Amino acid sequence: MPDSPSPPRRFCVICGPTAGGKSALAMALARRLAALGRRPEIIAADAFQIYRGMDIGTAKPSPADRAEFPHHLIDIVSPADRFTVDDWRRAAEGAIADIRRRDGLPIVVGGTHLYIKALLDGLFDGPPPDPALRAALAATPPAELRRELERADPVAAARIHPNDTRRTVRALEVYRQTGRPISALQSQWDSAGPRADALLVTIHLPTDELNRRINARVRRMLADGLVAEIRALLAAGGLGPQAAEALGYKQLIPLLSLPGAARPDIPPALLDEAVERIKIETRRFAKNQRTWLRRLSATPGAVRIESPDAAGDEAVERIFGGLCPDSIRTRANGNPT
Repeated sequence: MPDSPSPPRRFCVICGPTAGGKSALAMALARRLAALGRRPEIIAADAFQIYRGMDIGTAKPSPADRAEFPHHLIDIVSPADRFTVDDWRRAAEGAIADIRRRDGLPIVVGGTHLYIKALLDGLFDGPPPDPALRAALAATPPAELRRELERADPVAAARIHPNDTRRTVRALEVYRQTGRPISALQSQWDSAGPRADALLVTIHLPTDELNRRINARVRRMLADGLVAEIRALLAAGGLGPQAAEALGYKQLIPLLSLPGAARPDIPPALLDEAVERIKIETRRFAKNQRTWLRRLSATPGAVRIESPDAAGDEAVERIFGGLCPDSIRTRANGNPT
């Protein structure tokens, strides 16, 4: 019997655009590691998969995938609750430590790149929330907030989606408290050294290919019952302000909400219009994700994957080579260690 291979020195962090193949790549890597006797466990880095009941619209891993390997930070809070970046970072660090104590190998995967950045570099040193200022900003018309952000911090405005009220409010809150753009504070954050125990993997696809995948995903979500899922969430008490910002939910909730009741049917013309809005907003969101990915992919030692479906086994092998010691890679080729 050959000696047992040395455990990987680092854990893996996979990030990329929505509909970009992140989860499939994470599962392929987990299967490769499991075949070598390792115990991979997956940690979701997704701002909306944390919510119970929001399954179809957030593209949660399938029951089969979750049965094959343990998944963490999915279905951990009610959709009525607020969950901050720091909440997620603390939970992720706890999950990583717990998996390692059990001799497992964490694979972090998701498209909420602020979560990824916080995990790799910590949180930037910004001022604490000011409830009164935040409430005043939240009461301001969104178009006015957007104009102020574009004047005060055009760099942040380029990164933050026009409909992302929560992050717009935070950026303006920081600016009004400090007189400095949040993007300037984040540039200092960017200068932090890379985390030594993490291997970052970034996924990149041509825009046309990604847009086709996004459109197909939206159609599939509708076919899988997204409207019925939202109707059930509304009947159970509704979604809080944060959960209600999720793409797909945000566009369909107004069509299903009436005072004291849920509308049983959506007129086809209104549904078609909402579906097109979901596609457009998701493509815009993916464009913003690409801005984050350009920053993240500059991390020293990061592995860049182009079109993971086309790369197939080669993509897994490249990650494997960066993640694992030579003894594991030798064994993977069928040779004794």
